Amino acid sequence: MQEILQELENRRAAARLGGGQRRIDAQHSKGKLTARERIDVFLDEGSFEEYDMFVAHRCIDFGMAGTQMPGDGVITGWGTVNGRQVYVFAQDFSVFGGSVSETHAQKICKIMDMAVQNGAPVIGLNDSGGARIQEGVSSLAAYGEIFQRNILASGVVPQISVIMGPCAGGAVYSPAMTDFIFMVRDTSYMFVTGPDVVKTVTNEVVTAEELGGAKTHTSKSSVADCAFDNDVETLVALRRFMDFLPSNNREKPPVRPFFDDPERIDNSLDTLIPDNPNKPYDMKELIVKVADEGDFFELQEAFAPNIVTGFIRIEGQAVGVVANQPMVLAGVLDINSSRKAARFVRFCDCFNIPILTFVDVPGFLPGTTQEYGGVIKHGAKLLYAYGEATVPKVTVITRKAYGGAYVVMASKHIQGDVNYAWPTSEVAVMGSKGATEILYRSELNDPEKIAARTKEYEDRFANPFVAAERGFIDDVIMPHSTRRRVARAFAALRKKKTETPWKKHDNIPL
Repeated sequence: MQEILQELENRRAAARLGGGQRRIDAQHSKGKLTARERIDVFLDEGSFEEYDMFVAHRCIDFGMAGTQMPGDGVITGWGTVNGRQVYVFAQDFSVFGGSVSETHAQKICKIMDMAVQNGAPVIGLNDSGGARIQEGVSSLAAYGEIFQRNILASGVVPQISVIMGPCAGGAVYSPAMTDFIFMVRDTSYMFVTGPDVVKTVTNEVVTAEELGGAKTHTSKSSVADCAFDNDVETLVALRRFMDFLPSNNREKPPVRPFFDDPERIDNSLDTLIPDNPNKPYDMKELIVKVADEGDFFELQEAFAPNIVTGFIRIEGQAVGVVANQPMVLAGVLDINSSRKAARFVRFCDCFNIPILTFVDVPGFLPGTTQEYGGVIKHGAKLLYAYGEATVPKVTVITRKAYGGAYVVMASKHIQGDVNYAWPTSEVAVMGSKGATEILYRSELNDPEKIAARTKEYEDRFANPFVAAERGFIDDVIMPHSTRRRVARAFAALRKKKTETPWKKHDNIPL
């Protein structure tokens, strides 16, 4: 009996060693943790339950029959993060470069199926050289099986991908279908075709970091949501992030203890809006001052910074925030900001997370670049996302709310539940100068008349009261009371229920 038990321990020790100490050292020399170390950092101590530790590949071609390693390059199982169950897989670069084989994929698919059945998030720690070439089409089929699980799990359980090394070719499409992607600066990259292929086909010379590094994907492509300096920082941030999310689409996000009075008044907000309507201010200051303990987890900070997205808590409950940022392009909506916000709104709606919208938007960005790029359809994505969302939606207009952009930003007309405005807000078709020049075109040669007409238009429309008179604004509130009013609005909406017409699925303007 003792010999049998010892054999089990020996097999486990061999599996835990992965590709061997030399390859583990090579991983450490690059500033990267091993797959098992990553799991240890991410999960609560002692909570990991591993599955399929002894699974090995079945390939016999190209000398593979004699190079089997237990686990086959991926560690799978479940554990807890702050006491809540999650399923996790971590690709092990020390074993066949973390390449995906038929059995490697079967391990991943097994825990994805279990996650959907048991209603728990799926976290993928990606560090892989791609498809295992020795297995040919079998490895491609294996990728397809993972992709199909991503699709079936979408909107059912949260899916988060953490890119902690290479992720290239077909492998990138699994993370692309997950809800959020975190990357590690300088050690992770994603691209469909690598630098060598790019040089051969297009004659462009580019490094892996320039082509698909964390900076590229967080600031230019919007593929990734966040980037961090090293493995540990990334995984610690991910633990914090998980606290904002529910386990599945049938549950609400966890409620955390809070020590910030929901009735708190912040008098500094009364002077947040500058006297000059063309002068910017930082919308993040408002977000932080409304949030419990000033805690704000921002997403896609470096991409389309003219709109801000992320999570806060109000009375301990997670709330998704979308806010125009006057500090960048005056807070206009454009192609990138519309796409960024639309995807975030749809995620919140999938997983029962209420949405708070702060509005200061002068309109959509004009120009041929925007029109040729399809700003009409991209702007419609945001409009569609807000209009289809059935979670509680609270909107606060702080300053400008002009034209179609006013309607798009969670207005009452697309089923905003509670719509507030500050006294400094202006709800109008357009700014007073532009409106006057259209209405009184015949008087453009008389500066005094135009100035008088502009003043007349400002007095009549550059305020929230016309909209309030028509019921489009529920109340004009004092800026210092924003946290209190928003908290009470969400409290009133906690049992909100809506019914929509039956459909197989919608057809958002992609």
